[in-house]
Amino acid sequence: MELTSEQRALRESVADLLRRHPPVLDPEIDGAADRDAELWRSLSEIGVGGLAIPEQFGGAGAGPVEISVVAEQLGRALAPSPLLGSAVLAAQVILATDDQSAHNAFLPKISNGSLIASLAWTDSEGGWDPTRAACYATARGSGGWTLTGTAHYVLDADLAGLLIVAATMPDDSIGLFEVTPGQPGVAIEATPAMDQTRRLCVVRLAAAADDPLACREDASVALAVGRDLACIALSAEQVGAAARALELTTAYTQTRIQFGRPIASFQAIQHRLAELYALVESARELSYRAAGQAAAGPGAGTELSLLAATAKAYCSEALAKVAAEMIQLHGAIGITWEYDAHRYFKRAHGAGQLFGSPSAHLARIAASILDG
Repeated sequence: MELTSEQRALRESVADLLRRHPPVLDPEIDGAADRDAELWRSLSEIGVGGLAIPEQFGGAGAGPVEISVVAEQLGRALAPSPLLGSAVLAAQVILATDDQSAHNAFLPKISNGSLIASLAWTDSEGGWDPTRAACYATARGSGGWTLTGTAHYVLDADLAGLLIVAATMPDDSIGLFEVTPGQPGVAIEATPAMDQTRRLCVVRLAAAADDPLACREDASVALAVGRDLACIALSAEQVGAAARALELTTAYTQTRIQFGRPIASFQAIQHRLAELYALVESARELSYRAAGQAAAGPGAGTELSLLAATAKAYCSEALAKVAAEMIQLHGAIGITWEYDAHRYFKRAHGAGQLFGSPSAHLARIAASILDG
């Protein structure tokens, strides 16, 4: 897919910002959280937080392709940021409802970076099925709702000023609720993850209550839209990580000496690198094709959902392959803390499971083909 001049300018702006403010990849370093927050403020200042939010709510009115352009650069740097969880997943789920008060209250703040929103949805199995939720809503006699349950893999919940909670309603439909993180009955616990650059949390709700967001239909429709757009953004992030991992590996093979010569001079190594290059480029093409389809609007329908599933599955496998070869071709040094090879390997396996494993998405594609 050929980027426009505006999209190329956006790519260079984000890349330049990341060069000037390199992300902290080890959360144990003093001041890492502050530097992550500063990076997100800087990204928000150039409009990243509001790229896919309509102009009427303070956003740029751009779309999935622009989000993919940014996500690819963040993936290259393994940059920790709330882009995926707040500006894409949560914001797009809110936008997919018809709750104008929620649009007006939350989207401008998400857009300018002053509010981080998190979507509490899936259970410990991480199925990300729009027809299922980890939490339950019970009507109170005095009016309003009570929410109970435990949601897992909630992106950036420990930084969030807003939780959007998906909950099973008494009629077995899915509802969405606004919950303030600090209110009684809400417990948020950051959970250690293989990928230290991805903030994941467990959110436990006990008697937390709020009014539901208005949806024309069952909120599972909004969840499906959010999941598909998040899968596309994540696939672009995976492409960026794979491309950078391949660049670092190629450079290393030119300096690693075996039998008196760089290992890059051996034909077997050249073949492996060429295969990885083809894999990364095909993953990029598929990811951007899905983003382009999403940019066509709501009419994309089932084809968009299948493209999103395909992009997520393929790009997950592509990054896993490149990261594994990165470890192999770096030799023993590839698993030391001094080199970033292990971080790309961990990102590959963590991102591969987020929003559904490759096998789960392939099963969804197969079921659609058989039903069709």
